[in-house]
Amino acid sequence: MASFPRTGEIAAQVKAVLERLGVSPERLSGPNAARSPLTGEVVAHWGALSGAAADLAEANPGADPTEAAIGRAHAAFLQWRSVPAPRRGELVRLLGEELRAAKVDLAALVTLEAGKIASEGAGEVQEMIDICDFATGLSRQLHGLTIVTERPDHRMMETWHPMGVVGVISAFNFPVAVWSWNAALALVCGNAVVWKPSEKTPLTALAVDAIFSRATARFGGVPEGLSTLLLGGREAGEALVDDPRVPVVSATGSTAMGRAVAPRIARRFGRAILELGGNNAAIVCPSADLDLTLRAVAFAAMGTAGQRCTSLRRLFVHESVYDALVPRLHQAYGSVPVGDPRELGTLVGPLIDENAYTAMQSALEDARAAGGLVSGGERLGAEDALDAYYVRPALVEMPFQADCVAAETFAPILYVIRYSNLDEAIGLNNAVPQGLASSIFTTDLREAERFLSATGSDCGIANVNIGPSGAEIGGAFGGEKETGGGREAGSDSWKAYMRRATNTINYGSTLPLAQGVTFEVG
Repeated sequence: MASFPRTGEIAAQVKAVLERLGVSPERLSGPNAARSPLTGEVVAHWGALSGAAADLAEANPGADPTEAAIGRAHAAFLQWRSVPAPRRGELVRLLGEELRAAKVDLAALVTLEAGKIASEGAGEVQEMIDICDFATGLSRQLHGLTIVTERPDHRMMETWHPMGVVGVISAFNFPVAVWSWNAALALVCGNAVVWKPSEKTPLTALAVDAIFSRATARFGGVPEGLSTLLLGGREAGEALVDDPRVPVVSATGSTAMGRAVAPRIARRFGRAILELGGNNAAIVCPSADLDLTLRAVAFAAMGTAGQRCTSLRRLFVHESVYDALVPRLHQAYGSVPVGDPRELGTLVGPLIDENAYTAMQSALEDARAAGGLVSGGERLGAEDALDAYYVRPALVEMPFQADCVAAETFAPILYVIRYSNLDEAIGLNNAVPQGLASSIFTTDLREAERFLSATGSDCGIANVNIGPSGAEIGGAFGGEKETGGGREAGSDSWKAYMRRATNTINYGSTLPLAQGVTFEVG
C-alpha cells in the first residue's frame, strides 16, 4: 500500500526542481499562491505576468499588459511567417532536444503540481518530445493539391499560409502537453503563440517557458514574443478569445467553458479548436479476452485519478460475462495502490483540489439515489495532509444509464451497466452529449467492424481491444458533439493552424472561362 505525503515536505522539492529547470526567482513572486495537490500546501507564488509578458510590462508601464503581449506576438508573426518552414522546424527540433534534457525534472514538476504518478508525468513530457519530432518532420511536408482544370493552358492548385497568433488555453490535467500539441504545429506552420495555462498549474508553465527560451537562444534570431506566457485568471483567457489579432484559439476545458468561448470567437469570425468534455465508454462483448479487458479498464478508469478527458467513465458489460468480470473489477478497485504519486508503486494519486472531491461525492450521492451500488469513493490519507484529497476509486453498478451517468464527473468513478445485445450497447455509448472516446472489447470481427462503422460509435476516437485513454501523437485527437469538434496533434491537424488559398494560373495566350461562359469585349 502506498503512503501519503505529509504537509510541509513539498515546497523545498518544488523550489529545487524549478531552479534546475531554469525558472528565475523573480518569476516566483507575486500575490498568487501555487499549491501542490500532494498535500494541498502552498509551494510557491507567482505574478500575473511572466517571461516575455513581464518584460514587456516593465518596458511599457502604462500599457495593458495582455493587449501589449498579443501585439508583440502579432509583430513576431509578421516576421516568422517569412522564415522557410524547414527552418521553422529547426526551432521545434531544438525545443525537443531541450525537453529531452529536462525530461526528468519537468516530469517531477508535473507530478508535484498536477498530482500525476511518476510514469504519467514522464509520459506527458514524452508526448511533448513526440510532437516536436512529428512537427519537425512535418516542416518539410506542408503541402497543397494540384487540381485538374477544365481550361486549357491553366493550372489550379491550393496553397497553405500561416494564420497569425494562436491562442492556447490549457487545463490542469495536462499542464504542459496541450501547449506543445498546439505550439509545435503552430510554430512550424509559421504562427506565433500566446499561452494562458490553468491557474492551478502555473509552475509547470513557467518551466516550459524557460525551456523554450533556451531553445530560442540556441536557434538565434527568433523574433521577440514568438511564444508568450500569460499567467492569470479568466480575464487573460477572455482577452485571447476576443482579440481579432488572435485568429485561432485552441481551448481545452469543460463543456461550460466551451459554451462561453465558442460564441465569442464566432462573433468575430475567428477559428476555434475546442477540446472539451468526454464521458467515455467501453463495451465488453461475450467473446472479449477478460484478462486483457481487466487491465485496460483499470488503467483507463483509474489512471490519472480519473482526471483525463479520455478517462473511462461508463462500462457496458454483456450479461453473459458480467459475473465473470465485475467481481474482478471490484477486487482491482479495492486493492489499487492510492497515495503519494512520487512513489513508484503508486497507481492513483490525488484529486487536484477540494472542488474535485466535492463533485465526486455529489455524483456518488446521485448514483445511490438512482439505485446504484457504490463501492469505494471514500477519502484517504487526510490525517497526513488535511488539505489534500486522495480517494479510493469508485465502482458503481447501475441498473440503467441515469442522468448522473450521462453527466461527466472529473474523478475516478466507473459506472457499470449490463446489456443484452450490441445494438443496445452502441445506443448507450452514443446516448450522452459528449463524443470524445470509446472502445469495444471483442474477438468477433463483425462486432469490431460494426462498432467502427458509420452505424457504430459516434465518437472522435473509437478503439478495439484497448481502452479509450492513452492516445498517440500520430493520430488526430478530438471528439464530436459537446466535446467540441476540434482536432489536435497528428494526421492533418496542422491545417487548423493555416489558411487555404486556391490559385489558378493561366500560362497561355487565350482566356477560356469555366462552365463554357463567353464574354467578348472590344
